[in-house]
Amino acid sequence: MQENRKQLENILNSDDVIKSIEENLDKLLLIIPEIKSMIGFKHNHPHHHLDVWHHTLLALFLSVKNFEIRLVLLLHDIGKPFCFTDGEVRHFKNHPEVSKNISKKILNRLGYDKDFINEVCYLIGEHDTKITQEEIEKNYNLSYKRYLIQWADALAHNPNKLERRKEYLQDIEKKLNLK
Repeated sequence: MQENRKQLENILNSDDVIKSIEENLDKLLLIIPEIKSMIGFKHNHPHHHLDVWHHTLLALFLSVKNFEIRLVLLLHDIGKPFCFTDGEVRHFKNHPEVSKNISKKILNRLGYDKDFINEVCYLIGEHDTKITQEEIEKNYNLSYKRYLIQWADALAHNPNKLERRKEYLQDIEKKLNLK
Protein backbone atom coordinates (compact mmCIF):
# COMPACT_ATOMS: atom_id res chain seq x y z
CA MET A 1 0.00 0.00 0.00
CA GLN A 2 2.69 2.49 1.04
CA GLU A 3 4.86 1.42 -1.92
CA ASN A 4 1.94 1.89 -4.35
CA ARG A 5 1.31 5.41 -3.01
CA LYS A 6 4.99 6.27 -3.33
CA GLN A 7 5.07 5.02 -6.94
CA LEU A 8 1.88 6.93 -7.78
CA GLU A 9 3.27 10.11 -6.24
CA ASN A 10 6.56 9.71 -8.17
CA ILE A 11 4.69 9.22 -11.45
CA LEU A 12 2.39 12.21 -10.97
CA ASN A 13 5.05 14.53 -9.51
CA SER A 14 7.35 14.13 -12.49
CA ASP A 15 8.39 17.26 -14.39
CA ASP A 16 7.26 15.44 -17.56
CA VAL A 17 4.11 13.80 -16.24
CA ILE A 18 3.06 12.37 -19.61
CA LYS A 19 6.42 10.70 -20.24
CA SER A 20 6.34 9.40 -16.68
CA ILE A 21 2.85 7.91 -17.17
CA GLU A 22 3.79 6.39 -20.53
CA GLU A 23 6.96 4.83 -19.12
CA ASN A 24 5.15 3.53 -16.03
CA LEU A 25 1.72 2.70 -17.47
CA ASP A 26 1.92 -0.98 -16.50
CA LYS A 27 2.79 0.02 -12.94
CA LEU A 28 0.02 2.65 -12.88
CA LEU A 29 -2.53 0.08 -14.09
CA LEU A 30 -1.47 -2.29 -11.32
CA ILE A 31 -1.96 0.47 -8.76
CA ILE A 32 -5.24 1.75 -10.26
CA PRO A 33 -6.64 -0.94 -12.59
CA GLU A 34 -9.85 1.08 -12.95
CA ILE A 35 -7.97 3.36 -15.36
CA LYS A 36 -8.09 0.62 -18.04
CA SER A 37 -11.73 1.49 -18.77
CA MET A 38 -10.73 5.04 -19.75
CA ILE A 39 -8.13 3.99 -22.32
CA GLY A 40 -9.61 4.22 -25.81
CA PHE A 41 -13.09 5.08 -24.48
CA LYS A 42 -14.51 7.58 -26.95
CA HIS A 43 -16.37 10.70 -25.88
CA ASN A 44 -18.41 10.92 -29.11
CA HIS A 45 -19.28 14.47 -28.13
CA PRO A 46 -18.52 17.71 -30.00
CA HIS A 47 -16.96 19.33 -26.92
CA HIS A 48 -14.30 16.61 -26.83
CA HIS A 49 -11.77 15.89 -29.54
CA LEU A 50 -9.93 13.13 -27.68
CA ASP A 51 -10.93 9.87 -26.01
CA VAL A 52 -11.31 9.91 -22.21
CA TRP A 53 -7.75 8.75 -21.55
CA HIS A 54 -6.07 11.22 -23.91
CA HIS A 55 -8.28 14.04 -22.59
CA THR A 56 -7.06 13.09 -19.10
CA LEU A 57 -3.43 13.04 -20.25
CA LEU A 58 -3.79 16.45 -21.89
CA ALA A 59 -5.34 17.87 -18.70
CA LEU A 60 -2.42 16.43 -16.72
CA PHE A 61 0.06 17.92 -19.20
CA LEU A 62 -1.57 21.34 -18.75
CA SER A 63 -1.72 21.10 -14.95
CA VAL A 64 0.48 22.63 -12.31
CA LYS A 65 3.01 20.29 -10.72
CA ASN A 66 1.06 19.41 -7.59
CA PHE A 67 0.26 15.85 -6.55
CA GLU A 68 -3.26 16.53 -5.29
CA ILE A 69 -4.25 18.51 -8.41
CA ARG A 70 -2.80 15.87 -10.70
CA LEU A 71 -4.44 13.03 -8.77
CA VAL A 72 -7.82 14.76 -9.13
CA LEU A 73 -7.22 15.22 -12.86
CA LEU A 74 -6.15 11.59 -13.24
CA LEU A 75 -9.40 10.43 -11.65
CA HIS A 76 -11.89 13.19 -12.60
CA ASP A 77 -13.43 11.27 -15.53
CA ILE A 78 -12.79 7.71 -14.38
CA GLY A 79 -16.56 7.16 -14.07
CA LYS A 80 -17.42 8.12 -17.66
CA PRO A 81 -17.27 4.56 -19.06
CA PHE A 82 -19.85 3.54 -16.43
CA CYS A 83 -22.46 6.27 -16.82
CA PHE A 84 -22.83 7.08 -20.50
CA THR A 85 -25.89 7.11 -22.71
CA ASP A 86 -25.61 7.14 -26.46
CA GLY A 87 -27.75 9.20 -28.76
CA GLU A 88 -26.83 11.63 -31.46
CA VAL A 89 -24.03 12.55 -29.05
CA ARG A 90 -22.81 10.64 -26.00
CA HIS A 91 -23.79 12.02 -22.59
CA PHE A 92 -22.27 11.25 -19.19
CA LYS A 93 -25.02 11.94 -16.68
CA ASN A 94 -23.66 12.34 -13.14
CA HIS A 95 -20.12 11.45 -14.20
CA PRO A 96 -18.53 13.65 -11.48
CA GLU A 97 -20.48 11.76 -8.79
CA VAL A 98 -19.69 8.36 -10.34
CA SER A 99 -16.00 9.33 -10.68
CA LYS A 100 -15.99 10.55 -7.06
CA ASN A 101 -17.41 7.24 -5.80
CA ILE A 102 -14.93 5.14 -7.77
CA SER A 103 -12.08 7.39 -6.63
CA LYS A 104 -13.09 7.07 -2.98
CA LYS A 105 -12.75 3.28 -3.24
CA ILE A 106 -9.35 3.63 -4.95
CA LEU A 107 -8.00 6.10 -2.40
CA ASN A 108 -9.24 4.01 0.53
CA ARG A 109 -7.64 0.91 -1.00
CA LEU A 110 -4.35 2.84 -1.30
CA GLY A 111 -4.56 3.83 2.37
CA TYR A 112 -4.78 7.61 2.11
CA ASP A 113 -6.06 9.40 5.20
CA LYS A 114 -9.70 10.41 5.49
CA ASP A 115 -9.16 14.19 5.16
CA PHE A 116 -7.10 13.78 1.99
CA ILE A 117 -9.66 11.39 0.50
CA ASN A 118 -12.51 13.74 1.34
CA GLU A 119 -10.80 16.73 -0.28
CA VAL A 120 -9.76 14.84 -3.42
CA CYS A 121 -13.26 13.40 -3.78
CA TYR A 122 -14.84 16.81 -3.22
CA LEU A 123 -12.64 18.27 -5.97
CA ILE A 124 -13.54 15.42 -8.34
CA GLY A 125 -17.24 15.81 -7.58
CA GLU A 126 -17.07 19.57 -8.20
CA HIS A 127 -14.78 19.62 -11.23
CA ASP A 128 -17.66 20.59 -13.53
CA THR A 129 -19.48 22.89 -11.08
CA LYS A 130 -19.08 26.64 -11.40
CA ILE A 131 -17.19 28.31 -8.56
CA THR A 132 -19.20 31.02 -6.83
CA GLN A 133 -18.06 34.19 -5.12
CA GLU A 134 -19.51 32.82 -1.88
CA GLU A 135 -17.36 29.68 -2.14
CA ILE A 136 -14.26 31.79 -2.80
CA GLU A 137 -14.98 33.88 0.30
CA LYS A 138 -15.70 30.79 2.41
CA ASN A 139 -12.58 28.84 1.38
CA TYR A 140 -10.19 30.61 -0.99
CA ASN A 141 -7.59 27.82 -1.09
CA LEU A 142 -10.10 25.12 -1.99
CA SER A 143 -11.67 27.39 -4.62
CA TYR A 144 -8.22 28.07 -6.06
CA LYS A 145 -7.56 24.33 -6.34
CA ARG A 146 -10.91 23.91 -8.11
CA TYR A 147 -9.92 26.69 -10.50
CA LEU A 148 -6.57 24.99 -11.29
CA ILE A 149 -8.39 21.71 -11.99
CA GLN A 150 -11.10 23.38 -14.06
CA TRP A 151 -8.49 25.34 -16.03
CA ALA A 152 -6.52 22.23 -17.05
CA ASP A 153 -9.71 20.24 -17.70
CA ALA A 154 -11.32 23.00 -19.78
CA LEU A 155 -8.26 23.52 -21.99
CA ALA A 156 -8.14 19.77 -22.68
CA HIS A 157 -11.54 20.04 -24.43
CA ASN A 158 -12.10 20.60 -28.13
CA PRO A 159 -10.23 23.83 -29.00
CA ASN A 160 -13.11 24.86 -31.28
CA LYS A 161 -15.56 24.81 -28.36
CA LEU A 162 -13.59 26.71 -25.70
CA GLU A 163 -14.93 30.26 -25.93
CA ARG A 164 -17.49 30.00 -23.10
CA ARG A 165 -15.11 28.00 -20.91
CA LYS A 166 -12.38 30.61 -21.35
CA GLU A 167 -14.82 33.42 -20.47
CA TYR A 168 -15.82 31.54 -17.31
CA LEU A 169 -12.16 30.94 -16.35
CA GLN A 170 -11.33 34.62 -16.86
CA ASP A 171 -14.24 35.56 -14.61
CA ILE A 172 -12.99 33.20 -11.88
CA GLU A 173 -9.45 34.57 -12.24
CA LYS A 174 -10.82 38.03 -11.47
CA LYS A 175 -12.83 36.74 -8.51
CA LEU A 176 -9.70 35.00 -7.17
CA ASN A 177 -7.67 38.18 -7.75
CA LEU A 178 -5.31 36.37 -10.11
CA LYS A 179 -5.52 39.12 -12.75
